[in-house]
Amino acid sequence: MIDDEKEEEYYPSFLPARYIFAFLANLGMAIVYGLRVSLNVTMVVMVNHSAALHVSPSAPTNKDRGCHPPSDTSPNAKVENGIFNWSESLQSNLLSCYFWGYMVSQIPSARIAEIYSAKWVFLSAVAINFICTIFSPVLAKFHYAGLMAMRILKGVGGGAAFPSMHNMIASWAPQTERLLIATLIYVGTSAGTATSILLSNLIFNQIDWEAVFYITGGLSIIWMILWVFLIQDNPNKQRLMTAKERDMINASLGEAPAAPYVPWCKIFKSGAFWAILIAHTCSNFGWYIFVIEIPSYIKQVLKFNVSKCAALSALPFILMPIFSIVLSKVLDILQNKNKIRRVTARKIATGISSVVPALCLCGMCFVRCRHYVAISLMCLGIVGAGGMFCGFLSNHMDISPHFAGTLMALTNTIATIPGIAVPSLVGFITDNFQTIQAWRVIFGITIGLYIIEFVIYMLLAQGEVQPWDEG
Repeated sequence: MIDDEKEEEYYPSFLPARYIFAFLANLGMAIVYGLRVSLNVTMVVMVNHSAALHVSPSAPTNKDRGCHPPSDTSPNAKVENGIFNWSESLQSNLLSCYFWGYMVSQIPSARIAEIYSAKWVFLSAVAINFICTIFSPVLAKFHYAGLMAMRILKGVGGGAAFPSMHNMIASWAPQTERLLIATLIYVGTSAGTATSILLSNLIFNQIDWEAVFYITGGLSIIWMILWVFLIQDNPNKQRLMTAKERDMINASLGEAPAAPYVPWCKIFKSGAFWAILIAHTCSNFGWYIFVIEIPSYIKQVLKFNVSKCAALSALPFILMPIFSIVLSKVLDILQNKNKIRRVTARKIATGISSVVPALCLCGMCFVRCRHYVAISLMCLGIVGAGGMFCGFLSNHMDISPHFAGTLMALTNTIATIPGIAVPSLVGFITDNFQTIQAWRVIFGITIGLYIIEFVIYMLLAQGEVQPWDEG
């Protein structure tokens, strides 16, 4: 106890522990999501594209598509062939199997985090991704099933990240700063994606594709050491922290005993829960359309030069954190000045994250072959979607601090289904006929889901702790 008091006495007050936590949590989320997309980036240099074309003879040719490449690009840029003769369907399965593990791990990891330790569950999420990334090149050379197993296990680790972090934010973030701290942490997913895209391209161009996995995976070791020694589950267990800051957080959050069991029936009868679930699911559908399918649309239908993909792919993920942090800070200020209520702040952020992408998709329906306009709309839609971090994605902690991780696990599990369904739906609608008309149908469906998200969330969302939070 004396040692703890001495540490608190000499801990610098200008370095709030809650922001050290937010910084390391941000890096942790960045690692999980950066390692998740490493295969997406390196696949282009791993695969023998000449062989892939022979394996997939039904793939449509350029003659089937209506646009011409921009005049300032070279559409026939040579693509270097890799060592793997993987068909397009196998490549798709290798990327999407991540979600198989992602779906099954969330609820169990949330309960373990709530009952035992969210800190160690989150560490495990990063550690699993680190191990699977390091072993991916060796197992890929042995057989694609080995790489698929690593992808599934990565998904298991990734599925534990959000629920465990939700529990920690509920314990660490005072009400007056919850929007900002949650956003600072969760924009790590966007920053990690952007960093992985740029760093992976740099590494495989300068070294080779295997080095991408070894270098990006190895960097996470430093983070794991810092996380173990610098961060605890909650302020009451944190030694590197001033007593003043600890008292401030406890006074803001209150100290209530943990509920003995999860009130499942009451949760599923709660309108506030359904508002988050529907918003999360509809938003994820749109998210996967923007980050997975629209780049494919720009490449296959608009024939934009793929040599520019690295910088353009990373751009919206660089701008999104900036927008999200500014938005959360503005909403926090308005809320602390009693200009708006907590639920109003959540609705404003969620409204932005649904209206802006929907308007961008409306524009996509009419820009036809204006390549740079289409790319600008894609970037704007992704950036606007960043409002979700301080919107519905943080709303679980408002309505149920005790079960924030479990609620996140429930909504995120259902919201993962679009990650599996979107590629199949797009494939069914386009049916090897990549036309602007077919894509307008896809954009129309997505706009409809954004409208559902907006209406339901505005009607049902709540910002206060629900009665069933006590169990």
